[in-house]
Amino acid sequence: MTYFTIKGIIHLHNIQEGKRLTIEFKNKQLLTLYKKGKSKKYTLNKAVLNNFFSVVVILESAKDIYDLWNLPSLNFEKMQGFKSRYSVRLNKKYRLEMTIEWTNEELTIGIIGLEDISNHYGGR
Repeated sequence: MTYFTIKGIIHLHNIQEGKRLTIEFKNKQLLTLYKKGKSKKYTLNKAVLNNFFSVVVILESAKDIYDLWNLPSLNFEKMQGFKSRYSVRLNKKYRLEMTIEWTNEELTIGIIGLEDISNHYGGR
């Protein structure tokens, strides 16, 4: 996995052949959580934190959107009321929210922008 920065945004990119998904950390506190395992904004228990790391690995290794839809445990879904905001399940309470900037006409490949971890039932 390669890390690089463009306009202050850290990108994860898997340089293995056939991988077409790029992940951007749009939230600096989320990036801190990913890099250091802790953050002032996110005080999560160890199980949720481990799930966060696992989900980022899954997102990074997915070839296209179908890889996410084919994993029922992620519960990948479009968020209501948003044009391009989606979420995946970290556990029953927390979700990882993201935007997707589609890079093909079929809307299957794109740049995933990791935005926030939210309480699925409101608040953080």
